[in-house]
Amino acid sequence: MFDFSTPVDRHGTWCTQWDYVADRFGAADLLPFTISDMDFPTAPVILDALQKRLSHGVLGYSRWKNEEFLGAIAHWYNVRFNSVIDKESVVYGPSVIYMVSQLIRQWSEPGDAVLIHTPAYDAFYKAIEGNKRQVFSAPLHKTASGWMCDMAALEAQLAKPECKIMLLCSPQNPTGKVWTRAELDTMATLCERHGVRVISDEIHMDMVWEGHRHTPWNEVGKGQWALFTSGSKSFNIPALTGAYGLINDADERQKYLNVLKGQDGLSSPAILAVIAHIAAYQEGAAWLDELRTYLQSNLRYVADALNAEFAQLNWQPPESTYLAWIDLRPLGIDDNALQTALIEQQKVAIMPGYTYGEEGKGFVRLNAGCPRVKLEEGVKRLIAAIKSLQ
Repeated sequence: MFDFSTPVDRHGTWCTQWDYVADRFGAADLLPFTISDMDFPTAPVILDALQKRLSHGVLGYSRWKNEEFLGAIAHWYNVRFNSVIDKESVVYGPSVIYMVSQLIRQWSEPGDAVLIHTPAYDAFYKAIEGNKRQVFSAPLHKTASGWMCDMAALEAQLAKPECKIMLLCSPQNPTGKVWTRAELDTMATLCERHGVRVISDEIHMDMVWEGHRHTPWNEVGKGQWALFTSGSKSFNIPALTGAYGLINDADERQKYLNVLKGQDGLSSPAILAVIAHIAAYQEGAAWLDELRTYLQSNLRYVADALNAEFAQLNWQPPESTYLAWIDLRPLGIDDNALQTALIEQQKVAIMPGYTYGEEGKGFVRLNAGCPRVKLEEGVKRLIAAIKSLQ
């Protein structure tokens, strides 16, 4: 019904992944599998809603706190996660990382620590260190049954007096781990025990694959917590700049909103993002479900192609996200040599694992959110780069 196979030329659209690939990789003529947006047009129902709003012609100051927006969010949580949210707890922001950064400032002081599970999304390190806080790490461990968190080691970090916040990525980027309900319950209990507030970034919540279930933090949270998310990853609309979340404590919620409006001057939302979320959450499920099927097929292709060439990898698709977190350590490939081969010889940009911290060494992160023809070419070039180093 929907076309995810036909490539769309994104050159010349000020696209971060295509037009500015040289900023990170030093060369402009690369086939990119980098930043986590997708090479697909967004859902037709969203484009129709945006066109309708644009045809009105007036793009004045607006409000996000309206029943259509709040009702669409509540509807989505009900039908996708069987979760009932308190619409009074909803807040708005220009991006998830902005909201995370603001609560880091609100809930801690310079020199305090924020705990993250590593390897971690690189923007987490920037948000923490950029606000003059320490990074506390709780490394995830790869096992035969998936990525695991040592809860005793986690508690030892949470118990330190300088640890004020646990910044959770759920589902986890870059590993693709989907936290089980039991794991989330344990972490909620530990954070409450040690007086640690929780910020849960759940932007990949809709990209959880068969056999796994996303549990929103509002289902398990204790004490003071916030859940921040957006439809930007699911519906490929990050350039519209809009996010939302839940802050359970009324006083803390009001403090957040006071800074949003009074200190940062963000009283009017990006209205096209509000409209896009309403259309996505009320009418976009069919498109998203077809996209999910396509993405899972893409990830299966990556696994089949890699394992056919390098059986010792035995790489399996992640539990969530369209980001292939590929463990190349069994091949003994040097990270820097691989990047040189990828960029200079194969003319392809794939994120090196060390971008995501010390625990990411020996991995690469390949964005599979693209038409199959592009993915096939990228995997072919990755395989050729690896073989050139063996």
